[in-house]
Amino acid sequence: MTAVKQLLDSKGSDVWSINPDDTVYDAIESMADKSVGALLVMKGPKLVGIISERDYARKVILQGKSSRDTPVKDIMTAKVLCARLDQSIEEC
Repeated sequence: MTAVKQLLDSKGSDVWSINPDDTVYDAIESMADKSVGALLVMKGPKLVGIISERDYARKVILQGKSSRDTPVKDIMTAKVLCARLDQSIEEC
């Protein structure tokens, strides 16, 4: 049974984040630079959400908003589900 830790060990340990007051444009630019599809949204040491390319597509592009004027906090997903390192993939 594969554990979350085993899965994460195979992916590397880099974690990328952005501030909730930064613009969506900054978030998309950072995702492109890092070759990732999502960023954690951190206010200091506290996890307050996650922003993904899907959030951008659905909540900015399709609603006619400007990525340069919209803060991350306005489109992020605030309810983030977490798993423990010892949990199995099946449990998750």
